[in-house]
Amino acid sequence: MLKFVKNHMESMEGIATYPMISLLIFFLFFVILGLWVFTATKNHIKEMSNLPLDENNQEKFEL
Repeated sequence: MLKFVKNHMESMEGIATYPMISLLIFFLFFVILGLWVFTATKNHIKEMSNLPLDENNQEKFEL
């Protein structure tokens, strides 16, 4: 089965561009995410980390 898929993929022109595009998308995503993490303010991070423990917020999610 894998031999058939490999043979079929090798016959397509320009098929090598798709893995490069997906690698570029994932790389850019993680670089942007890393930049956001390093530039986020300490107050915002502290507020988001305490959000699950906030008693006022718990009332919204109780069933």
